[in-house]
Amino acid sequence: MVKGYLFDYGGTLDTGGNHWGKVIWHAYRHLGVPVSEAQYREAYVHGERTLARQPIIRPDFTFRQTLEAKVSLQLQYLGMADTALPAAHGETALGDTVLATALVDILYAQTKRHTAHSREVLVRLAAESPLVLVSNFYGNIHTVLREFGLDGLFQSVIESAVVGFRKPDPRIFALGVETLGLKAAEVVVVGDSMDKDILPARKAGCRTVWIEGEPWTDTPVDRTVPDRIITDLTELI
Repeated sequence: MVKGYLFDYGGTLDTGGNHWGKVIWHAYRHLGVPVSEAQYREAYVHGERTLARQPIIRPDFTFRQTLEAKVSLQLQYLGMADTALPAAHGETALGDTVLATALVDILYAQTKRHTAHSREVLVRLAAESPLVLVSNFYGNIHTVLREFGLDGLFQSVIESAVVGFRKPDPRIFALGVETLGLKAAEVVVVGDSMDKDILPARKAGCRTVWIEGEPWTDTPVDRTVPDRIITDLTELI
């Protein structure tokens, strides 16, 4: 019997299961940014590693500000900070004032839609069972939750930047189970990453639900590992 839930945040509640790297790439393509996917992937990885190493994201950063930091690092890496938006979009201003803003506008609007949908599901689940958020994030997850109206739905929030260890370390899920005050077998972990959510959650003794979206790589995954596979959070209800 399910008595509690541990939810991932990024890629689960804010993109509908799609990897953020692919979500951003689609925004690049939509705007016709003149860069190959291979070049973009290098820039994406560079940006994520930079954010992990340097305290660029402050605790009071909204998600929009977080997106601005991500996109800015990518464009700097690509040498496109002063590149005009493609002429088809009718823009003449340069770099960070136009291209980055256009990308962030698209991504932020998508995020608002996904988090609003997630909130509807979480409200219904929280009425029946306690929820805890377990996330690898940048230290500003509380600000982001308030921004999208998700604060107050979770009994507790366990953020990697605060507790000192990150997924796929199973200890972060064990800490979530302890926070719920339940047995691991009574807890369901919901996440989009097979490697960072599902496999370590199983090691921690939890049941698992994998929300399947567009992945970052084409590497085959063992679909027998999760207890259940969904494509929309409403399937949890």
